[in-house]
Amino acid sequence: MLKQNKLIKDILILGFAIFSMYFGAGNIIFPPYLGLSSTNDWGIAFVSYFIADIGFATLAMFALLKVGGHIEYLTHKIGTIAGILLTSSIILSIGPLIALPRTGATTYEMLVVPFFGDNLTNSIITSVIYYGLILIFTLKPTTMIEILGKFLTPALFIGLIIVIIKGIVTPFGDVSSAQSTKNVILEGMLAGYQTLDVLAALAFGIIIIKAVSDKGEYESPILRYKLIGYASIVAAIFIFIIYFGLTYLGATTSTTYTVDIERASLLNNIIFHLFGSAGNLLLGIIVFLACFTTGSALTSLTAEYFSKLSHRRISYTTLIFVVTIFSIIITNIGLEFIISFASPILAVVYPGAIVLVILIFFEKSIKNDNIYKFASFGAMGFSLLEVISEKTLHIEFLSKMPLHEYGFSWILVSIIFGIIGAFIPQKDNL
Repeated sequence: MLKQNKLIKDILILGFAIFSMYFGAGNIIFPPYLGLSSTNDWGIAFVSYFIADIGFATLAMFALLKVGGHIEYLTHKIGTIAGILLTSSIILSIGPLIALPRTGATTYEMLVVPFFGDNLTNSIITSVIYYGLILIFTLKPTTMIEILGKFLTPALFIGLIIVIIKGIVTPFGDVSSAQSTKNVILEGMLAGYQTLDVLAALAFGIIIIKAVSDKGEYESPILRYKLIGYASIVAAIFIFIIYFGLTYLGATTSTTYTVDIERASLLNNIIFHLFGSAGNLLLGIIVFLACFTTGSALTSLTAEYFSKLSHRRISYTTLIFVVTIFSIIITNIGLEFIISFASPILAVVYPGAIVLVILIFFEKSIKNDNIYKFASFGAMGFSLLEVISEKTLHIEFLSKMPLHEYGFSWILVSIIFGIIGAFIPQKDNL
């Protein structure tokens, strides 16, 4: 049996590691902007943001633990081929298509632009150095987890706490007393989607559980569940504290700036006000740590997943090189474009993933896999209609759906389709 002190120590180290995996580019730039846009209602926006992000992500992590850490077991509930496509979509979204390039783009805008200016040459040089470091760091994923938990993440957490305390003691300004003109609950939920942490939680389990298993001290499934479960809660508490502080800092700018300001610029301006020109260097280092720790985890899990999917015909090392080179290209498109590009994709994929996460907790009571299929596809299909309605062809009845104003109208559709699926005979899981 492991000693209690050893278990607590490992919980804290793994908790910091999970925190660092979640806490990337979106997590540091979205909360201040959310605080600005929600003005006097920033507390409500913060709660909805936290629930949509880390609340669902922690639930997803426990769902993954419930199925032994195998995301394929979870996604294959909708069919083998569909499950592979959904899992691949999730990995690509949090990997080289969206989240990973976003870490590189955010690092460039927060660490390089304030000091060296914004031009293509600087962007390319920065991205090559950034992803080169990630490439070196991710060649040994087990060692990576240890370094994240013991060194890099505590430094990141302490730096953010210093910023938040300074912002509370000497705030940027007064929080606007005006009510937000936006639906702050919906805004918070959509911002939570943009962090990609629910999808990340499903995928991070691949390297987290592998790293824990490789240690050789947690061979018992119960002990593994206990370690990772408590570590996930520790990570959620850390992130709760940081989100609360960053959202408040954004709210204190609501009498100075409008929502037209870019997210990265808002955060830069807050730090400049709090610490002067030296603060931008502090912020740049904090952002680099946040993006680098998450970027390393995303690179590692993308390579691990597709290497496993190819039955190791393509090696982990080869895929690390492929992912980093591809990410360099996407990163140089720019942060705001990546955020805009991601929004409709996540609006479709997220509901399907959330439905699967919730249903897996009732697995023993669900005897027909058509419930998973119909409920998940119903949620994604309806969300796709909403994206089409918003971007191109307006579909009137969608705005009349229950919970539409909160971004959850897909819930009723998912329930109805799930009930329909229960009455359709189950066939082979293709």
